[in-house]
This record gives sequence, C-alpha cells and structure tokens, in this order.
Amino acid sequence: MILIQGGRMIDPIKKVEQVGDVVIRDGKIDGIGVYENDGRYEQVINASGCVIAPGLVDVHVHFRDPGLTYKEDILTGANAAAAGGFTTVICMANTKPTVDNIDTLQYVIEQAKKTGIHVLASASISKGLKGETLTDMAALKEAGAVGFTDDGIPLMNGKLLQQAMEQAAKLGLPISLHEEDPCFIKHNGINHGSVSEKLEIYGSPSVAEDSLVARDCMIALDTGAKVNIQHISSAKAVEAVRLAKKMGANVYAEVTPHHFTLTEDAVLKYGTLAKMNPPLRTEADRQALIQGLQDGTIDMIATDHAPHSREEKAKALTEAPSGIIGLETALALGITELVEKGYLTLPELIEKMSLNPARLYGLDCGKMEEGAKADLVIFHPKESFVVKKFYSKSANSPFVGWKLKGKIHYTICDGKIVYKGIS
Repeated sequence: MILIQGGRMIDPIKKVEQVGDVVIRDGKIDGIGVYENDGRYEQVINASGCVIAPGLVDVHVHFRDPGLTYKEDILTGANAAAAGGFTTVICMANTKPTVDNIDTLQYVIEQAKKTGIHVLASASISKGLKGETLTDMAALKEAGAVGFTDDGIPLMNGKLLQQAMEQAAKLGLPISLHEEDPCFIKHNGINHGSVSEKLEIYGSPSVAEDSLVARDCMIALDTGAKVNIQHISSAKAVEAVRLAKKMGANVYAEVTPHHFTLTEDAVLKYGTLAKMNPPLRTEADRQALIQGLQDGTIDMIATDHAPHSREEKAKALTEAPSGIIGLETALALGITELVEKGYLTLPELIEKMSLNPARLYGLDCGKMEEGAKADLVIFHPKESFVVKKFYSKSANSPFVGWKLKGKIHYTICDGKIVYKGIS
C-alpha cells in the first residue's frame, strides 16, 4: 500500500478541493480522508504543499512507432508522458505503416503493454491516409482501436467523411479531425499574416481551418457522431464549434498549450521550433482560444506531441517539418499561462486535462474518488523549474530555457510510481 499525506486533492467531477490523504491499495484508490502512518504502508509520500489530481489524459500524441522511431518510440514517448503527469495517452495513426490494419494496430498495442502507463491506439479513417476508401472500422474496433483519425491529413471528401461518421456513431467511437484545406495553403506551418509577409512567405490562412471546421461540424450534427476538432487555432473556428454545440452537435474541441501560449510572432524568435500545423496565429486568435476554454467551447487541452530530429528542424523554414514536442511542458504551461494569469482555476485546468479527455473516449479515468484507478499526478503548482532536458528522444520545443511553474513530483499509474521528479 501507498499513503499520500497532506496534499490538496482536486476532484474534477465534484469540482471540490480538500486537503487530506490518499491510500492506494491493489492499483485502486482505497481511501480518501485523514490517515495515520501506522507502519503498514510500503511507501509514504509527503505531499504537503502539493496538489494530488487524477492522472492527465492526452488524446493527441505522435509516438512515431512503427517506422519513424529515430524521432520517438512508444517506450520513450510513454516515459515523456509520465514525466509530464500523463497516465493515459492516445496515439495517432499516421505512422509508417499507417495504423489502417489489424497487424499494425496489434503491434502498437503490444508495445504499449511494455510501458508503465496506458498507451492507447487510434486507427486511421481512410486506408493509407489517402482519403479515398474507409478502413474496416468495425474490425479495427474489435482489435482494440479506441477511435479513428487521419490526423496530419484533412479529409477533403465530405461524403466519405459522412460515411465514416455514420459508421463511428454505430460503433460508439469518436472521430478526430485535422482541419486544414490545402487549397488555401501555399506554405504550411506559418500563419498567413504580418509575420509571413515579413518573411516573404504566403503561409496558411485561417480560412483553411475555418472552412473545414464549419463543414465538419455540420456533418457531425447530421450524423450524430462524436467528433473532436483537433488542435483548434483560430477565433472563427472556435465560434463555429460554439454554434455547433448550441445546435446540438456532439462536437468536442481541443487546444494545444503552444496555441494558447504563443502567437505567430514566435516564428521570428524561434524559427522552425515555432512551425506547426495549424500554425500559431494572432493575439486575437489566442485570446479567442482562451475564451473558448473559459466558456467550455473548447473541452480539452491536448499536446499534439510531435517529435522531430534536430537535423529535420535545422532545415529552412519552408522545408522543415511542422510540430513540436509537448508532453513534458503541458501542465506547467497550463498553470503558468492560464491559472497564474487568472483565466482558469486549477480545478478547471485539471478537468480539461483529465476528465474531459477521458469522457471523449469513454475511458474509466480522470477521477479522484474511492474505488477509482490509482492514476494520479502529484505536483507543486507554485514550484518553478527551467525547461532543459527531455525524456523524449527529441527536443524540438520553443520552451527550452523557459521558467515555468508546476513542477511534477510523482506520476502514479495503476498504483505504481512511474515517474519521480528530481528534487
């Protein structure tokens, strides 16, 4: 048994906080209250000054395995997740080969069992991510897929997407969508605006995102499917989701820490480390994302953890791949940029990083109650640290050198300590 003493416990379901102790037995939360260290515990953790919260859930990670393991693999990705306080992550399907068949899916699932956290796998919507033919979604669900996505590539065939949503609705699984119409884009990863003009690069205008978000929200409304708008970045896209929710669509939206923290100006400072799809946009867009988090239009914070090698990111701005790593800085950026600045309370942040992502996928986690799985993160919300080294294989982050609040002390998954912070 493990006794965690004197922590500030956050229950995102009941939306309550209390100072007390947590007892862990046989991988479950056995008790919440006040307990004495009477010698029967195998380990006692002093959580004074710290928060005890449900383990974080990230519905959008790229572990590059199989096929691109020089960037990341399932084990190193899981280690990075644990260091960031995540106990459950969902891998995207754009590996090489694509997770569009049972053999590749089973490979991911088997590798996931070797990690200390819950690594779940999505499957692709279309075969080979080509947007032409649907995968056997029923068979993939039976084999263990928890959802479907062609993330990285937008689905341009609206009829095919409608069919996919209808099938996903029957299966009771969510569909997650990357929303950027390539017909509007000349250079991806950089917002079409004042910064791109300075760099003499056309970039990616927000209409590329807005148009697909509006379309897909309406298809979601028509089909009744559970749909996740991934890494939302523009004010108009947020408004489209807000309207769709009011109309009754079962639409969720996620935002990344880099999108609610940075603007297009970061490209001038960080170069390719600030290049991502969709791109960082204007301050007005950033504020709209924060407002969306505040009023519930945006349900979740997801990292879009996207490792790339140093050599790849050293290429010219228009040639380097898009994306940054994010698992190890997500919670701290949420605390530093949202909680410390008064945009969200800490319980609201935890809800968007644990309970709401779990609800999207129907997962039995994100809870802080007796009998729940002992998936927990223990962190000090006021303790600062400087971003330096990563557990990820890659280090493509603009946040290296940043001083952030919210140091993680422990991550516990299924009652076992999978990460212990360095004092």
